[in-house]
Amino acid sequence: MAVRFLLDGEVVELAQPDPTGTLLETLRGPLRRTGTKEGCAEGDCGACTVLVGEAGGRKVQWRAVNACIQFLPMVHGKAVMTVESLSADGGLNPLQVCMAANGSSQCGFCTPGFVMSLHGRAIGALGSELPVADAIAGNLCRCTGYGPILEAGEAVPRLTQDDGAVAAALAGLAGGCMAAGTFEERQWFVPRSSSELVEVLAVHPQARIVAGATDVGLWVTKGLRDLDALVFIGDVADLKAIEETADGVRLGAGVRYAEAHEALARLHPDLGELVRRIGGLQVRSSATVCGNIANGSPIGDGPPALIALGAELTLRSAAGQRTMPLEAYFLDYGKQDRRPGEFVESVFIPRPETGSQVHISKLSRRFDSDISAVLGAFALKVEAGTIIAARVAFGGMAAIPRRAVECEAALVGQPFGEATIVAAGEALKSDFSPLTDVRGTAAYRIEAAAALLWRLWHREQGVAVSVLDVEAC
Repeated sequence: MAVRFLLDGEVVELAQPDPTGTLLETLRGPLRRTGTKEGCAEGDCGACTVLVGEAGGRKVQWRAVNACIQFLPMVHGKAVMTVESLSADGGLNPLQVCMAANGSSQCGFCTPGFVMSLHGRAIGALGSELPVADAIAGNLCRCTGYGPILEAGEAVPRLTQDDGAVAAALAGLAGGCMAAGTFEERQWFVPRSSSELVEVLAVHPQARIVAGATDVGLWVTKGLRDLDALVFIGDVADLKAIEETADGVRLGAGVRYAEAHEALARLHPDLGELVRRIGGLQVRSSATVCGNIANGSPIGDGPPALIALGAELTLRSAAGQRTMPLEAYFLDYGKQDRRPGEFVESVFIPRPETGSQVHISKLSRRFDSDISAVLGAFALKVEAGTIIAARVAFGGMAAIPRRAVECEAALVGQPFGEATIVAAGEALKSDFSPLTDVRGTAAYRIEAAAALLWRLWHREQGVAVSVLDVEAC
């Protein structure tokens, strides 16, 4: 079966596509859209930024993505906008005029990516409510400096875009049934319902499930791995639900971080701030919350925070559903409690109790768009000055995201005071024996983890401990 997508009103049809071929390769190759650049081939620099649109009634929901790690079946039935799209009439759009006039570009290699990120914000793409600096946090420039680029983003007003014709064209582009194909004995599937997903995995239990490809994409572009069978779940409509209740928030497996941001921030501001720092907007507009869980990374940003809040994971297969505490899903490095033919269906995050002391801190070498060195998450219940319950979880401290049970034991039943914080910090040495790697030494990680306990303590005393806390005070 062919992959079909819309490019500037024209249908692009790719017969028998390589399911691990990237959108970037197709744009720069046969489609000659060379304004889209390859900088890093791992979704980090933003030079390949394009907008991908999905139909939603008479509207189109655009989102900025990294074309270098978007596999071709992921754009089946969607619309694509490149930097050339903005000047299809032969002129520059207001953003491009402003950037050209104020010196926002030197060598120009990264400029198309910046233009697309800012254009997405201007037309109301996913995450457009964010400040300009956040909208371009996933775009890197080596020579210009960000000042003029930020000025251009602030200067250009929000743009009105009539997507009626695009929405109408998208309505029948993908068809109503599952897409599938074969390329050199490699099979790929794009189911449109969870029941179709169950059926595919029952026949192909070892198939690789791909949501946003922000991790799997690098297996191909950097690791040069061959993947035999792939199931792309981005079009499974019933996995995209966000359910907010008085008890908490349930996120389906297809919910992207950028889509979940506001709901998670309403659960607790620290969750919202954590999501804001998970990659750049292009990454958050592709990566899913459940995908971040399912791949089992020991340094995934989401799992430690959700574990501390008592999240539950629901998995599904042809045999039915089963639910477990999130921490039980992670068994060992690269090993999760997911059976053949089973997929993560949803995650439920309980709403913190009123008066709970929740603190989530991420330490990384670079503030934006960087992987955690240590991520600590704490949820304490304190009554009459005594800690009566504690859930503490860390990422970057072990082969899996894990609760710190000795630290929790040192907290529960003790006064919420400095001596207890000291004892809990010491207990972390019994909980973890972290590795030394490029992000930090073992000694640094132990010391940093204890320091995050002190950050919790100081914040609860009303003491500012970082720039963010100063702004919040």
